[in-house]
Amino acid sequence: MAEYLIKNGFVFDPVLGIKGDKADVAIKDGKIVETTAVTNPKVIDAAGKTVMAGGVDIHAHVAGPKVNIGRNFRPEDKLFTYKPKNGIERMQGGFSVPTTIRTGYNYARMGYTTVMEAAMPPLYARHTHEEMRDTPILDQGAYPVFGNNWFVLEYLKNHEIENTAAYIAWLLRVTKGYAVKVVNPGGTEAWGWGLNCENVHDPVPYFDITPAQIVKGLIEANEYLGLPHSMHVHANNLGNPGNYTTTLDTFQLSEGIKPNSKFGRDQVMHHTHVQFHSYGGDNWGNMESKAKEIMDYVNSHDNITIDMGQVTLDETTTMTADGPFEHHLTELNHLKWANADVELETAAGIVPYLYSPNIKVCGIQWCIGLELALLAKDPMRIFITTDHPNAGPFIRYPRVMKWLMSQEAREQQIDAFKHKDKVIDATNIAGIDRELDLYEIAQMTRAGPAKSLGLAHMYGGLAPGLEADVAVYDFNPNEPYAPDDIETAFLNAEHLFKTGVQVVKDHEIASNGNKRTLWVNAKVNENPQVMRDVKEKFLRYYTVTLNNYEVAGHHYMPNPYVIEVDATQ
Repeated sequence: MAEYLIKNGFVFDPVLGIKGDKADVAIKDGKIVETTAVTNPKVIDAAGKTVMAGGVDIHAHVAGPKVNIGRNFRPEDKLFTYKPKNGIERMQGGFSVPTTIRTGYNYARMGYTTVMEAAMPPLYARHTHEEMRDTPILDQGAYPVFGNNWFVLEYLKNHEIENTAAYIAWLLRVTKGYAVKVVNPGGTEAWGWGLNCENVHDPVPYFDITPAQIVKGLIEANEYLGLPHSMHVHANNLGNPGNYTTTLDTFQLSEGIKPNSKFGRDQVMHHTHVQFHSYGGDNWGNMESKAKEIMDYVNSHDNITIDMGQVTLDETTTMTADGPFEHHLTELNHLKWANADVELETAAGIVPYLYSPNIKVCGIQWCIGLELALLAKDPMRIFITTDHPNAGPFIRYPRVMKWLMSQEAREQQIDAFKHKDKVIDATNIAGIDRELDLYEIAQMTRAGPAKSLGLAHMYGGLAPGLEADVAVYDFNPNEPYAPDDIETAFLNAEHLFKTGVQVVKDHEIASNGNKRTLWVNAKVNENPQVMRDVKEKFLRYYTVTLNNYEVAGHHYMPNPYVIEVDATQ
């Protein structure tokens, strides 16, 4: 493998505490090394340019059945509009729901190297892994959904944490999953009966359990196992006016529980796309931002991490395992709607959506996402996402960076809102003059999410021994620049290395890389009861056999990376 020396760049690396100093980065055998360890490297002149570790996306919907339904559901989504520019690239297309090929290439062009699929239905894990396998360049993992799973509901109803943990360990192994994901806990199961759980104390029909018990129980099971990532939750009551109280109630369920992980994380809960959960008011007419109240809690409690779910003011495709929400959304915009139930495990819906700057509510949503980040005291605990594609496509991350780094850029967008005065009255954005710097952006897109995922030993920084994931951007932070220069530079990396392989060279895709699939193998004591329960339910309820359920073999994961966890006692 070739050696490289990236010379004289302005380096931003929270792992090493480098805040824009000129420094060299050396690569050998797929790792970052000391500069003295390379003998005859290929030299990349990064003078006047920005150098960071490869980006890490903690939450995106990029693979699996609902994503593929979204592609088929929306032929109008600008499919197949791009032709390869050279022999390396493959045909690609799609805007809000890009093909697997475009997903890998577009992330790489932005300097991202690791992306986590945020909601994998266990029954369709094989499909999800096939799509991840087909996505070039990126290291990826997937979060199986647990919050509406019949096994989990029954075990937690009786507070059987050990059995819950044993089931989680089994499901992570058979699905080759990475983390415990919860979507609208209990509410999606209620949707099977045309109902929902709108707060943490609503009972789940026929299961005699509440969302609060589900969330708290899964946090406890997650820490019993000592998994790399915290329990990852999409709370109840997403997208409704007044829902910030439900969000605060959900946050509070993590209090008093200490992290039990050997992977460097300090939190027990990750709450995703918090923009959608930070609304005040009691109807769409008086909806207002409650980002300040949300961030007051986050800033004073260091046991949780969050991501933004920033609205990008695009036409997009919403898709979520929160089935009741998608039905609610189609009643609001009267556009086409798809819905699917996944046996004993979850459900999902898909609805196109336009976040228009001419609609007051969309302007308020845009403000809320930015307020969350701008009010954060610790950028290592809040991460840039768009809940791709729900609030907008991931290719808008550089635009989000621009808005966060430039008050001028924010003011330009606010001035373009049709209902500018009403948006300002309902939000806090006009009174915030903070502008983030590139070091803070690196915390929110590299070091922070890597640490939260328990992957700081591999990703998120440029310290010797870490994976050689390095991005070089044609952006000089020490010279005057216009706000749009930020977006232009970070949308199109000049160079990108993935585990030491140069995958972007002179702004063009140069290699399809050697991507890996990350999964967690949690070892627990033998649990005959859980295995009896699994076999019984598969015989009685599932339409597939256990033999057709497990993800196994080279076909699904040609290059697996297994993270071992020993929870035996």
